[in-house]
Amino acid sequence: MNIQDIKVCVLRIEGTNCEQESYQAFKRLGAQPEIVHLKQLLGQDVTDAEKRSLADYQILMIPGGFSSGDYVRAGAIWAARMKAGLKDDLKAFVNEGKAVLGVCNGFQVLVELGLLPGFDEIMSDIPKAVLTTNDSSRFECRPTLLKHENKGNCMFTSKIPKDEVLMCPSAHAEGKLIFPSAEVDIAYKKLAEKDMLVFSYVDPDGIYAGYPWNPNGSEKNVAGICNPQGNVFGMMPHPERVMDREMHPDWTRAFPTGLGDGRAIFESVLDEISKKF
Repeated sequence: MNIQDIKVCVLRIEGTNCEQESYQAFKRLGAQPEIVHLKQLLGQDVTDAEKRSLADYQILMIPGGFSSGDYVRAGAIWAARMKAGLKDDLKAFVNEGKAVLGVCNGFQVLVELGLLPGFDEIMSDIPKAVLTTNDSSRFECRPTLLKHENKGNCMFTSKIPKDEVLMCPSAHAEGKLIFPSAEVDIAYKKLAEKDMLVFSYVDPDGIYAGYPWNPNGSEKNVAGICNPQGNVFGMMPHPERVMDREMHPDWTRAFPTGLGDGRAIFESVLDEISKKF
């Protein structure tokens, strides 16, 4: 499949606010993104012409924002609506090897859906982890440095060398990834064994560090994970906000040439999907 034929569903509901940047990230690389409201996939309150089928797309992106006001828990309402009406479609989408990307609020949705971590099944009936309130108890908006930990499993980072450090801005209040206390050791062991750890927060020297380099207090500095199959990926920082070098802080000194650090994530998945289908 040629990249220009890859269709991307950029999903939105009330409260999302990063759908346009996400759309532009794929559009600029030659794909065919479309901003789709959840009701169009559910067939609710829309005309026949407005209805969409998830099966017609090769990539699903769930962007950032504050869906449904982040009531109950961040991403919980959006996930509940998706699971109620699209559970079988989502399972089929992932089973076919198509790609799912969740950024910030989207990562929270993927965890609430049970698509991540996905240790033992495509989609668990109940969440196996949660992204909870930052240790600072406040919204954190800052540049964050991410070390690429994946050894090749994640289709979203296939173009990024292992151990390379990228800059992607974070902007969230609930980004601390935690697992049930009785399962913490097993969970992190599985993340390592199944090559599911993708990004970790580090300092400018590439060393694991606490606040502010880790903006939320996530244990073991986890910033992004994928499922065991490598085609569902969630991360808290925003790669769509650093598609160009001019989007980096101090870009005139630190990035006199080259591209933005976030671009490689979108290039990677488009390349992998083009080879797969």
